[in-house]
Amino acid sequence: VPRRIKSNRCSKSIIMSLISLASVKMASSSFSSVVARLNGLMTTTTTATTHFLKKAPAVATTSLSMMMMSSTPRRSIKVLAALYPDPLCGYPPEYARTNVPTIKDTYADGTRLPTPKSKPEYTPGELLGCVSGELGLRSFLEKQGHTLVVTSDKDGEESEFEKHLHDADVVISQPFWPAYLDEARLAKAKKLQLVITAGVGSDHVDLKACKSPGVQSGRLRVHSSGTTSKEEEKKKTQQNSDENKPPITVAEVSFCNSISVAEHVVMLVLVSVRNFVNSHEMARVTSNGTQKSMCGAYDDGWNIADLVQRAYDLEGMHVGTVGAGRIGLAVLRRLKPFDVTLHYTDFHRLDKSVEQELNLTFHETPQELAQACDVITINCPLHSGTENLFDDDMIRNHMRRGAYLINTARGLIVDRDAVVRALNDGHLSGYGGDVWFPQPAPLDHPWRTMPWSCMTVHMSGSTLSAQARYAAGVREILECFLAKKPIRDEYLIVHGGRLAGAGRHSYIQDCHRKVEDEEWEEIHGIPA
Repeated sequence: VPRRIKSNRCSKSIIMSLISLASVKMASSSFSSVVARLNGLMTTTTTATTHFLKKAPAVATTSLSMMMMSSTPRRSIKVLAALYPDPLCGYPPEYARTNVPTIKDTYADGTRLPTPKSKPEYTPGELLGCVSGELGLRSFLEKQGHTLVVTSDKDGEESEFEKHLHDADVVISQPFWPAYLDEARLAKAKKLQLVITAGVGSDHVDLKACKSPGVQSGRLRVHSSGTTSKEEEKKKTQQNSDENKPPITVAEVSFCNSISVAEHVVMLVLVSVRNFVNSHEMARVTSNGTQKSMCGAYDDGWNIADLVQRAYDLEGMHVGTVGAGRIGLAVLRRLKPFDVTLHYTDFHRLDKSVEQELNLTFHETPQELAQACDVITINCPLHSGTENLFDDDMIRNHMRRGAYLINTARGLIVDRDAVVRALNDGHLSGYGGDVWFPQPAPLDHPWRTMPWSCMTVHMSGSTLSAQARYAAGVREILECFLAKKPIRDEYLIVHGGRLAGAGRHSYIQDCHRKVEDEEWEEIHGIPA
């Protein structure tokens, strides 16, 4: 090929010829390597074309028909997913139910359910959120020449996640099994363009680092006086190139599991108020045929008085939510039939029609709400305005003595040790939780052994029903990304270097104070 040939038309003609050449030289590489070479070749100079000709004999493909599917090959991408481990007893050969309940095409607020264009290869109701489930993505991605890496090994520099992060284009994680993406990790992800949360809540991602030019995706400025002029020039050239790359987009599948979590909240409220956990344990026979009572003595396992001394009716209580978004409002609606008095606080006040429908009492601050309620449920995002919101001061100086605290939002919204102290000395009658920090929690985490608590591992939003929705939502987001089409606004958290969509609604606030765009970076970032 003459070096003087530089026109795109000529280059494309040459590339089409190379496809025929490469199809004959089937040997050792993959179709994705051909796509990557040809895609880059379309926009480079004749020097690169000449370089490709020298390498062409080493290129192979799986089939000529795959290569000819498109006259303009797309660059293959690498998708890295951190999902929770498979069941200890193996992937289920069958399920308790043959299907999951069917819901309407839209959620309660009118938002439509995930609508991917491609037909999923899985059946709703299958286990999709674990490693073997792969969110039903492998066939979808590999048919297009892309790579999918799925692992549950997500923490530490030697983890599988860390090993694959440096060249990942897309990262998928879950709130239930979060792969924490702080600034240091993002600095290693030099190709990262999109972070997807398979669920709701992206606080495991340093949003500031995702939106900041020169910081995100390994594009940190490095100043050194010990390099040679040639190295400095190379570094400067790389920095200039990197600074032109777009910021990382962060997206999540909004509303996919909000009702799942809201139902879990109602369950924890009832379980806490009725002293269910201890009652259930007493009903179970131990291996030696005896049962330990509440005071430590052994009897026949039918000591009713031990249990009912901490059991109450929910009816007549004052119940409040910190946060009245999709989950918080769904909790209020589900608690109304219990004949309780409902309270809420939120930066975004609900419509008066909703307040009247549910007979809600609005409070300007969480502190005001705490003073009025017997049961408080936390349903707000985690940011610096809500981190450690329920500390010793809130619990002891604002909450009623004997109140119940329910937290399915994020573990760091409450002070871990303050909760333990309040349960031990009786200031709290009970704590019901589904979220921890870190996740998974170590065996010596004090919440694993504290009294008067009903804790679950973070599973409230990962029911089989919810998995079908967030798997479909992840697929829809990937379809838009691969086709270079806009992602639904309600899925977006960060886009174009700014908070967007659901992210703007949830995070531009600092404990009930609206924060301007130039301030928002102060309220994000992964806590140390």
